[in-house]
Amino acid sequence: MNQTPIIALIGPGAMGEAIIGGLLRKNIITPERIRASGPLATRVEALHERYGIQPYTDNAQAVQGADMVLLAVKPQKLSRVISGLRGKISPSAVVLSIIAGATIQIISEGLQHQAVVRAMPNTPAQIGEGITVWTVSRYVTPEQMEFSRQVLLALGQEVFVEEENYLDMATALSGTGPAYVFLFMEALIDAGVHMGFPRRIAEQLVNQTILGSVSYYQKIGGHPAQLRNQVTSPGGTSAEALYYLEKAGFRTAISRAIWAAYERSLELGKGLNSKPPEE
Repeated sequence: MNQTPIIALIGPGAMGEAIIGGLLRKNIITPERIRASGPLATRVEALHERYGIQPYTDNAQAVQGADMVLLAVKPQKLSRVISGLRGKISPSAVVLSIIAGATIQIISEGLQHQAVVRAMPNTPAQIGEGITVWTVSRYVTPEQMEFSRQVLLALGQEVFVEEENYLDMATALSGTGPAYVFLFMEALIDAGVHMGFPRRIAEQLVNQTILGSVSYYQKIGGHPAQLRNQVTSPGGTSAEALYYLEKAGFRTAISRAIWAAYERSLELGKGLNSKPPEE
């Protein structure tokens, strides 16, 4: 890989822009070495104005001579995108995909390219506070793997796994995880408003409670059950609330929801695999 690698980003949406911002914020690469390609000229030109990156509307042109091709398109657009890129990527380049459900096999066979990294980031990556689970094909070199790690660190934390099936699990747990947290926050805020708090106060109380609880857990450590027991006095308000949550099947609902998301991730992968790339 070149000392000053070129990254071609295909799919300059919200996560694509997060990657650009993270790479520049961490000084991993300079703007002129980043190419962003998408169908809307206004979008890539806006990114050019904002970050100084190179704008493209032709994916095949964008990947010419690139050391890394980063796929960040929606799953339903994958077939058309990889069809247009098949045989166009340099053999020495590495392809990094963050497309949900798209296996390494789908990407590799569709592009006719062997060095593929598959990653699953989450929404907080857009502010550099995400966590990404990732794995690689056996054709990815140690140098390409390390560069991929640096790119993913621009989004927050990273967890490398040897087995690709963990990516579908990560999609359900951490990839979709922010949605569960936001729903929980929404429910707490609405409960506060129902009791009589002004919404702005309820929001402040819930935001800091969740932020502080996570920070406390990270600092103190131990099992979450231990920390929960510390704030649960016998016969107290916490005990009463927790009893009702358990009675209502709170744990089971969460577990079943995550399992449903996991099964859906597997279905998406099967759907992508069953549809040959469009010519």
